[in-house]
Amino acid sequence: MGTTLVDQLTALGSGTGGAPAARQPGTSSIRLEASGNPETSPRPETSPGAETSTRAETSPGPETSTHVETSPRPGTSPHPETLPGPGTSLHPATPGPESGPIVVADRPDGTVVRVGSVISKAHAPDTDPVDLAVRLRVAAHPRLAGVLLPPLPPGLPMPLRDGRSASLWPAGEPVSPDDPDAAPWEEAARLLARLHAVPPAELPGPLPPMRGPAKAARAVARLLMTTPDAQATAKTGATTKTCAATNTGADTNTNTTTDAPIDTGAATNPAYVPEAAATVLRAWRALPPWARGEAPSPRAALCHGDLHLGQLVRYPAPYGPWLLIDVDDLGLGDPAWDVARPAAWYATGLLAPDLWQRFLDAYRAEGGSAVRPEGDPWPELDVPARALTIQAAALALAKAAAAHRAPDEVEQVLLDACARMTDPPAPTAPDRTT
Repeated sequence: MGTTLVDQLTALGSGTGGAPAARQPGTSSIRLEASGNPETSPRPETSPGAETSTRAETSPGPETSTHVETSPRPGTSPHPETLPGPGTSLHPATPGPESGPIVVADRPDGTVVRVGSVISKAHAPDTDPVDLAVRLRVAAHPRLAGVLLPPLPPGLPMPLRDGRSASLWPAGEPVSPDDPDAAPWEEAARLLARLHAVPPAELPGPLPPMRGPAKAARAVARLLMTTPDAQATAKTGATTKTCAATNTGADTNTNTTTDAPIDTGAATNPAYVPEAAATVLRAWRALPPWARGEAPSPRAALCHGDLHLGQLVRYPAPYGPWLLIDVDDLGLGDPAWDVARPAAWYATGLLAPDLWQRFLDAYRAEGGSAVRPEGDPWPELDVPARALTIQAAALALAKAAAAHRAPDEVEQVLLDACARMTDPPAPTAPDRTT
């Protein structure tokens, strides 16, 4: 991601007046397909200081949804500092109107430059421009007004010199990381409920699969590249088959083997890494195929695919209504995936119970379809919450291993959660009443 790319993005951002594309009342003549195969990579944005942990009951098999216990350890209670941070927003705090270009992010999965009131984004190299075009048109559709931030004109992918696609967005005001108590949990929940309620058949299409399971699979693949001996430690075979996180919508198999010719520095990993990675891998393999990106999702609702507080901005900035941003992972899938990240934070003790309850209550009050309208939501949330916890643990362990250090406190919480997912069930006490 060199100067040339930043210069291109700056030029694109400088060439627009900053007004969103007009929402078109019509829809595409190509109708949206109702289902498709999920494709098969960022961690949940969490803040250190978690002081609680919870037990995830053993998953009896890859096809079985199991309940995740959410009671904190005795003698502990979540504190405000356990609130996950808002994540990395692509909309930094509003600069002055005459500010020069600001490089907001420069990563393999995207380069983002802010030019005044315009966000100019280069999408990942493997982004399918056809899928991206559909996602941009959905973001600009009248049915998503007040839910998704619409793109700036032309509202379509723009090719860059290196073959990547770029898009333009109005800059909004992100969630402040300095005031976690004011985080818009209820607003996020209501926006998700409204997103999930939009009938896919009324939108441009064909809409690709939601990329949540794909990104989870990529996170596990990244861990295996960092710690290739983990599979042997897991004693479950030498090859893991996952769907590559591409945007093509096609099922692409990627075999990651213990003798893969990848120079990751794994030979000098700390001694704990293979066993920890094997624990993550065992938890991963206990998930049903759809959650690993190896089979179609059981549902086909419109989903965001990567919900965290960094995906909300106020627009117009700084006092407009909250809107969801970032449609790179938007598509058809199980809406429980969107609700499951806060659920996973709560289940691992990283999100205070009252904040989780506020989020859940607001989602239900808005008519959200991901969970039953009342009662225990975990039958719907258990599998995606496990998958997102495993994704976060895989990325955390890969990061720690690459830095040749032990996991920090939050990373260890995630690894412990994976270990509990594969614990054998506690023995049942004999009935001595007869």
